Amino acid sequence: SEVLAAEAVCCLNRAMATLRDIWEEIGIPEEQRLERTDAVRKHIKSLLDMMVAEEESLKERLLKSIVLCRKELDTLCRELQLGPFETEEECTILQMEKNLRTHVEVLQKQKRDRKQELKALQEQDRELCDILCTALFSIDTGSVPSLEDLDRYRRHVASLNTLKEQRREEFATNKRQIILLMEELDHTPDTSFERDVVCEDEEAFCLSKDNIVALQNLLQQLEGRRALNEAVCAELRARILALWERLQIPGEERESSAVH
Repeated sequence: SEVLAAEAVCCLNRAMATLRDIWEEIGIPEEQRLERTDAVRKHIKSLLDMMVAEEESLKERLLKSIVLCRKELDTLCRELQLGPFETEEECTILQMEKNLRTHVEVLQKQKRDRKQELKALQEQDRELCDILCTALFSIDTGSVPSLEDLDRYRRHVASLNTLKEQRREEFATNKRQIILLMEELDHTPDTSFERDVVCEDEEAFCLSKDNIVALQNLLQQLEGRRALNEAVCAELRARILALWERLQIPGEERESSAVH
């Protein structure tokens, strides 16, 4: 910097000497030369004062930015549940401002990422709760979630997805059996629940715990009716056989009615 300053002084001296030569060659009187020299001095001083003021303004802006960044960092660290950010006190003002501003940007991105993931998890949670008729996951939506909160929420949503697949598979299996039993029993769905089971799209069926229990009960009722019908049929067949024997019905006649 000293070399540059010396060069600046040298340039100034050369310029002034050149100006004096020009004025002398032109024939400008000494009094006017002094006035012109003073005008050059004032111009240079004004330019330097302006440059100093600009650099002072830059310094003030950097110091103000450091204060604001420190406040922002304190707020972000509290919101993200992180420890306080430690700065290098021996670094320059410019480097400190850059370090603080960079760290603010990093923490702001972490905050945005966490809130975006929370929003996505809440949307999945609402969809699953509508399907399974369960309560929403309890989490404070007014603050930035911690990493532990997000991890618990992820595991909760994953467990709901697993439960949904289990219930959907159970529903599909039971539905197939119920339809077969209804056809076998020549039973037409006569309740809204039975119609929902048989006619409604599987994706639209509410997979609540109560509905799954009701589905199992319906299947058991139909299986019970089939078992009862089978018992009645077995008893009737036995009575028919006994009557055939008592009436001594020929084998040919028995075979003609055996198909029923």
